[in-house]
Amino acid sequence: MEPLHIALLAGGDSSEREIALQSAAQVAEALDPQKYEVKLIDLHHRDWHYTGPDGRRWQVDKNDFSITVAGEKTLFDYALILIHGTPGENGRLQGYLDMMGVSYSSCPMTSSVLTFDKITTKRTLAGTGIRMAPDLFLAAGKTADPGEVVRRLGLPLFVKPNASGSSFGVTKVTACDQLPRAIADARTESDEVLIESCVEGREIGCGVLVACGREYLFPVTEIVSKHDFFDYEAKYTAGCSDEITPADIPDEALRKLHRLTLAAYRACRCRGVVRVDFILPPEGDPCLIEINSSPGMSAGSIVPKQVRAMGMSIGELYDRIIEDTYTPRR
Repeated sequence: MEPLHIALLAGGDSSEREIALQSAAQVAEALDPQKYEVKLIDLHHRDWHYTGPDGRRWQVDKNDFSITVAGEKTLFDYALILIHGTPGENGRLQGYLDMMGVSYSSCPMTSSVLTFDKITTKRTLAGTGIRMAPDLFLAAGKTADPGEVVRRLGLPLFVKPNASGSSFGVTKVTACDQLPRAIADARTESDEVLIESCVEGREIGCGVLVACGREYLFPVTEIVSKHDFFDYEAKYTAGCSDEITPADIPDEALRKLHRLTLAAYRACRCRGVVRVDFILPPEGDPCLIEINSSPGMSAGSIVPKQVRAMGMSIGELYDRIIEDTYTPRR
């Protein structure tokens, strides 16, 4: 049987570009060459290219999602999306692939749009029984009186870009006079800003995949940052955090985390592998932080550690995802 022609889409246009390229390199190495013919496509704005072994670059033809290398044209059968941020995590790339009739590995367009937008995620999950931190949303161009924000949400609090990842532009605010600068920093990543009360507790990352009629609830990870919170440096710099997999938490708490993870996945109509992050307080229910519809897959990322702890390889994980999501091009 001829191998499936896969475009492994990486890079992207956000601050997470380099992490996405690292994720793609690890996945490319893990995929079975007997099953898949893989070309790593680096997307950067309008430049979508494949770099051959000789260093030459070949452009993707966006008219039919194909590539011609040394005179040989290949129509891609499938897209494996490893882009964090825009355009691979916010639904834009999925919309293009839907128009091309090409199946892909990640959440569908509508799910990607709502999970990348933090306030939309929270509004979607309202009424599901999933606890979420009290918040204040600032639309583009809107501001807020710092004193009123603190009276409403208390201190400390978190100021976040409404649509971004890897903690870019996120600030933990401990004093009222820090708030204007924190909002300005968040707006370097997103026009819209989300301000949330700080919920104290242990940070837990929960990987999940529903594929081929089976639910895979991964061993959960406790994230112990050596910074004030799990910021970009703590996520991607060796020694700045401990990521304990599987986390040492009581069975009842683990069952609750798994139940809430699956509830969030289904409520947002997710597909493929997703990571849902929570704060687990000393008392009370877990509090949702965010849903990552295109989680990091680099060597140091959380989900690969969970997959290995489950006794599965990254190649086997993507075998299941591809089997569940692939359909011939229309």
